[in-house]
Parts: sequence; C-alpha cells; structure tokens
Amino acid sequence: MRQTVLGALAGAVLAYAAVTGATESGRVLAQRPAVLPEGSAGLIALPTGLSDGRQMLTVIDPRTQVMGHYQIDPAKGEIVLKGVRNIRWDLQIEEYNGVSPLPSEVRSLVEQR
Repeated sequence: MRQTVLGALAGAVLAYAAVTGATESGRVLAQRPAVLPEGSAGLIALPTGLSDGRQMLTVIDPRTQVMGHYQIDPAKGEIVLKGVRNIRWDLQIEEYNGVSPLPSEVRSLVEQR
C-alpha cells in the first residue's frame, strides 16, 4: 500500500513538474492556448495549490473526455481521488448556470442584423 501511495505521489509530482515547467515567461496556464496534436492521447494535468499546503490536481484525458480530480497532501504522502467524470455530454450543453447575455440571446441579436 505504501509503495502504491508513493508511486502515485511520484507520478503526481512528475505531472505537476511537467505542467509548471511548461509555463512561458511567467504566463499562467489559462493564457496558454490549449492546442493538442491531432490524435493526441496525452493527459493534461492542472495543479492548484491550496492555502493549507495541500494541492488539487485535475487530470483530463482529451481522447476519452474524462476528468479526474485528486487532493494531494504532501505532508502525509496521501493522494485522494475526489471525483471522476465523463465530460463529453457536459460539453454538449449550450447554456447552463450562465448569466445574461446567454449564448442564445447573443445569437438572437446577431441574427437580427
């Protein structure tokens, strides 16, 4: 069990290092274009530091359109899976929990021209 946790932690650290090392001249990840090579089967790892020293790691598989969310506690050496979700159908929704102007309202205004 300990080897599994340490292996998972090592994998998470490598993913974190790969993502944080890929930032360009201080630009945050959200400012980088999400361009994947055609047929890419690579995972996308998005780390987030929490104020209490723990980290959240979101891992997205663009091929299967599934995301997983992990909580990492480096002090305890624990990685806890918080959730996994297939986001394929979520991404098909045109409007959800939005604020005005909603996409349908904008489309209606544009079509009136």
